[in-house]
Amino acid sequence: MNLAALMIADSRFPGGGHAHSGGLEEAVARRLVTDEPSLRSFLVGRLRTAGALSAVFAAAATRGRYAELDAELDARTPSPAQRNASRVQGRGIARAAKRAWPTPALAELLRVTPRPHHPIIVGALVGEGFEAAQTVAYHAVTGPATGAIRLLGLDPFGVNAVLARLAPEIDAVAEEAAAHADTPPEDLPAPSAPGLDLLAEAHDRHHSEEVRLFVS
Repeated sequence: MNLAALMIADSRFPGGGHAHSGGLEEAVARRLVTDEPSLRSFLVGRLRTAGALSAVFAAAATRGRYAELDAELDARTPSPAQRNASRVQGRGIARAAKRAWPTPALAELLRVTPRPHHPIIVGALVGEGFEAAQTVAYHAVTGPATGAIRLLGLDPFGVNAVLARLAPEIDAVAEEAAAHADTPPEDLPAPSAPGLDLLAEAHDRHHSEEVRLFVS
């Protein structure tokens, strides 16, 4: 992987991803996730839906077309809370990237959309379809996995073992996404997860009523 992909995937990169659980906090509150087996089920479901959608758009963003991709990803993200979470994380990466990688591609992206979606800015920065898709697919599961350690007190070694065993599925999602890198934005696939949308909206409502550990 190139350095940009490695840095963005690193939890120490100041992109703000640590503040988002990808719906896991609400799932824990509803006792849908309670242990390592249920966490794995949640992660696989998220990877194959929201993660796959992000991976497709990250791969496509390596070819430019930022304004079209931004509009199409909005259309494929029915939950306002999910759209906002994606843009918040994208803006966080943009702040760091302007110092680390002040490239023409980044300048063009931010000219078109100052609050880019997370997968689109990852694609613009990484620049290679499979690696961009792999980065966001990995991100789709590491955020919730880290959240499970904090929310449930799960064994970090066990949680990381769950993540490691997802490697073939992460790569499969990335490979499928990379195959769509040259697909016109309006024809990109739109895997959906109504359950995640509902969890995101519930979390957003509860977050406004009480203190929550994660923003989303």
